[in-house]
Amino acid sequence: MGAAGQSDATAGKHRTTAERRGERELVVTRTFDAPPHIIFAAWTKPELIKRWWAPKSSGVPLLSCEVDIRVGGRYRYVFGLEGGRTMAFFGQYTEVIPNARLVWTNEESGDEGAISTLSLTEKVGKTLLSLSELYPTKEAADRACEGMEEGMPEQFAQLDELLVSLDAEPS
Repeated sequence: MGAAGQSDATAGKHRTTAERRGERELVVTRTFDAPPHIIFAAWTKPELIKRWWAPKSSGVPLLSCEVDIRVGGRYRYVFGLEGGRTMAFFGQYTEVIPNARLVWTNEESGDEGAISTLSLTEKVGKTLLSLSELYPTKEAADRACEGMEEGMPEQFAQLDELLVSLDAEPS
């Protein structure tokens, strides 16, 4: 991936931008037409995570999603693969500021796992979402970033679709 990438593969009018910052960090940003508390819920409630997290084009369904949203709480997402095999992503929350910030470890990659930081900033009825992935080495970042340029815009477009559907649902 180059120094920066943008994609129009979005459901809404906003772009997802992915940018390498230094050798070890990838930052993905996107504006959403929803307030931070709704986006925070989409990142922290299993029934909502299941509706947008796995890029549909991957053909890899999210089979289960467990989250314990608190400092020291754990998460585990299990995806289905061909032949009945599974793949899990898991780690621990190290910072939780409701409707504003989540920080978590990615432990499935052992020593190559990133520290992820989700920041939500309200901007006149919209939310700027920033997702930082900080890897322990340049090589780990290089391996992890392969395919993210396509996958993250699709994933965020699915989040956008979920937010639109949540806005349309009766309260």
